[in-house]
Amino acid sequence: MGNPSRSLKCTFPHIGPALCRTVFAAATFALIWMSAVSAEASIKIQRVVSPGGIEAWLVENHDVPLVAMRFGFQGGAAQDPKGKEGLAHFVSGMLDEGAGDLTSTAFQERMQEIAIRMEFNASRDAFAGGFQTLTENSEAGFEMLRLALTEARFDQAALERIKKQILTGLKFDLNDPRKVASREWFRLAFEGHPYSNPLKGSAESVAAITRDDLKDYARRVLTRDTLKISVVGDIDAKTLGSVLDKVFGGLGEKSDLRPVAEIKPPAGPIEKIVEMNVPQSVVQFGLQGIKRKDKDFVPSYVLNYILGGGGFNSRLMEEVREKRGLAYSVYSYLSPYKHAAVYVGSVATENAAVKESLEVIQGELKRMAEKGPSANELQNAKQYLTGSYPLRFDTSSKIASQLLWVQIEELGIDYIDKRNSLIEAITLKDLKRVAARLLQADGLIVTIVGKPGKAEKKPTEG
Repeated sequence: MGNPSRSLKCTFPHIGPALCRTVFAAATFALIWMSAVSAEASIKIQRVVSPGGIEAWLVENHDVPLVAMRFGFQGGAAQDPKGKEGLAHFVSGMLDEGAGDLTSTAFQERMQEIAIRMEFNASRDAFAGGFQTLTENSEAGFEMLRLALTEARFDQAALERIKKQILTGLKFDLNDPRKVASREWFRLAFEGHPYSNPLKGSAESVAAITRDDLKDYARRVLTRDTLKISVVGDIDAKTLGSVLDKVFGGLGEKSDLRPVAEIKPPAGPIEKIVEMNVPQSVVQFGLQGIKRKDKDFVPSYVLNYILGGGGFNSRLMEEVREKRGLAYSVYSYLSPYKHAAVYVGSVATENAAVKESLEVIQGELKRMAEKGPSANELQNAKQYLTGSYPLRFDTSSKIASQLLWVQIEELGIDYIDKRNSLIEAITLKDLKRVAARLLQADGLIVTIVGKPGKAEKKPTEG
């Protein structure tokens, strides 16, 4: 296959030719990967170590002139100092707001000129970034990434603008019942622990963050000792080795992370109601989960698909929506963190139907804990979870994200090859054991945002 981007005539006048080529190349790359019968089976992962000792996982593909990179550091929002909650999130919005000799405006204009994509984000346990470039612009693109990571300016003008944006977003969040329900649930589940803090912080904590705080976080957290990197696309191992040293070699050698304690959510029942004048109440429910390296995690993952993670195929959707018409959507998911694990679900329903919805949900949790799923449910779950797995590998950025996640979770470079076999090996006995362990329905932590029980009439059937 030739190089389509170099002969492409852009037909979108509102974007520049460089960006047009990036869009076209990305779309072409997606089609190439999606054409594979089993995308994950075709992936050959190379472990690359740079001359300077920086390691990355590489998947080469030279059909399209595009390189995607994902990288992450341990730390995340759990490293936010007390009173400065939201700092990690703030840093993620500042790294591309000027670096080296380039002001914020100049930096953004340069990224557009050479058609690179760069993004940063903070979760509870990690600070991560993503990068994408055309091969022809890779040298200039990687230099921009180096500047962002090692020479971010944190100029006061950009700081004040980003701070204002964050504060505006926090005001909107206060009126979003789903976000309020989630925030309050984590406060109940992890009281006094860093996991109890909102990722974006509060109006008070964000207002208190200074330029020195941003610089200090980057110095303490963005270091080579916890760095994980994945790269996918038009680059070979030798070239990547020199790129790794160039981009990441200027980072500090050792992190300065404060210790984070292990924690388990308290046993319920615990319930908190936050009154909000909305026609529907939002409910978040959950309890102690199962950590990623626990032998029961994969069975719990399959179990959750059957119970609440499978959309219209899940039991909760069948019982709450299809049979009773109590809600449009109900779902559950597993959240294994580095120092804790939770099993969480959510439902939004008319105020008068909150009590009934919760009773139905608890009833299904108890039923699953006592009897487990059926053989047919297990078979359907296996078919979906294994059959849909290749969809996680249908673009370069998705592949890079999957490889980074496997590295951060320390699952091994062969995990992608063996993942489906791990699911196929799950038995009904496994699911019954895990259901009894996980689904303590009488011990739920519940947050409700709305006016539960205040509506005058109950919801209609259907």
